[in-house]
Amino acid sequence: MSASVERWLIALDIDGTTMHEDGTISDAVLEQVSRLALAGHEVMLATGRSVAATLPVLDRLAITPRYVVCSNGAITMHRDASAPMGYRREWVETFDPSDVLNSIRPHLSNARFAVEDEHGFYRYTEPIPDATIGMDSEHVDFAELLRHRATRVVVISPDHDMEDFLTVVERMGLNKVSYAIGWTAWLDIAPDGVNKATAMERVRIELGIPRERVMAVGDGRNDIDMLTWAALHGRGVAMGESPDDVLAVSNEITAHVTGDGLALVLATL
Repeated sequence: MSASVERWLIALDIDGTTMHEDGTISDAVLEQVSRLALAGHEVMLATGRSVAATLPVLDRLAITPRYVVCSNGAITMHRDASAPMGYRREWVETFDPSDVLNSIRPHLSNARFAVEDEHGFYRYTEPIPDATIGMDSEHVDFAELLRHRATRVVVISPDHDMEDFLTVVERMGLNKVSYAIGWTAWLDIAPDGVNKATAMERVRIELGIPRERVMAVGDGRNDIDMLTWAALHGRGVAMGESPDDVLAVSNEITAHVTGDGLALVLATL
């Protein structure tokens, strides 16, 4: 393959895009990912998941991309055969979470809070039942969360439905941090100006792939920046089940994850 003519950079969200809700990946997706990787395209993951919860997915997909974007862009891993899991941290963005945590807590008094540090270690006030967090974690009191620099802050409010939660978040007037809201009453907060798009643009420059040959596929509000970035000159593809604000920034829409939407759009390359 001629890298200057044909090679594409393909960024895949994991949950709700590559992987079904029950944790399975369809044979059709596995086949298309394998086909494109063998053809020389750079197929990689860009996810809100921690590093520990992301790297095993590479094994399931049988790919070894040069870069992997984790924690919604705050951590980018670089392939390194000498590293313990085959990848080392290349770029890490952190921030002091104390201001934003202290600002949020009065609005969401019964929320569950977690802070991920640059090593992928989570400290949490109440258990967060989610496979995206990873295994390295510790139960702490709220005050302890304020003492560690963060790549990601997670806030879950079991007392709110999605519409109420969106209203509360808007009322907070969060600034100086980047935030994305998940499917349920889930808030991901990253360092200011850091998201999947900023990480992917850095990766694209390093790989020397033109903007016209980028494809990003996602389904959640934490994919909005990445899909906007991809759609500007390339292909920003929203999964069929995506919320309206995700669909609005995409220039392509594929089928639902249960209808192998990812495999269908990958087959067009």
